[in-house]
Amino acid sequence: MDGLTYDEVGATAGEMPPGYHHVRARRVIGHGRVDFARAADALLAGEAQRRAGARVESSQTPMRVGTRVTMRLGLGRLAFRIPCLVVWAERGDTVAGFAYGTLPGHPERGEERFTLTLHPSGDVVFEIAAFSAPGRWFTRVGAPLGRAVQAWMTRRYLRALDAH
Repeated sequence: MDGLTYDEVGATAGEMPPGYHHVRARRVIGHGRVDFARAADALLAGEAQRRAGARVESSQTPMRVGTRVTMRLGLGRLAFRIPCLVVWAERGDTVAGFAYGTLPGHPERGEERFTLTLHPSGDVVFEIAAFSAPGRWFTRVGAPLGRAVQAWMTRRYLRALDAH
């Protein structure tokens, strides 16, 4: 896809590529169709990111392939601009989600996928899969801090759609 800063588009759906830091996390966030529908609406509107503390602008809602998403984290001049492009999106009866990839200017390069699944048991499971590598000089220098921030945001994302 045009403008992405990595080649392995879609790899968060399966085996993630070598040479990147990998993240896989999941959480049961609710139970039943009502919780699934509520969470899917929120997820595809960018609410996981907003509720986790990012300022989010998107070119269209709900998110779909081709949606441009720009997040900002931090305050004032210390805020990071985080541009992404949605490379996968789905809204079905039992699966909903999207994945976005990094665009030029993003502190990292890679992809992150957010998937909701309504399991036969009724559990609504929110899963996050990501692969990333430093994309700018300051993220190369501060790689351990970057991984800590990513882990902190992943936990915040997982709690953001919780029905409990």
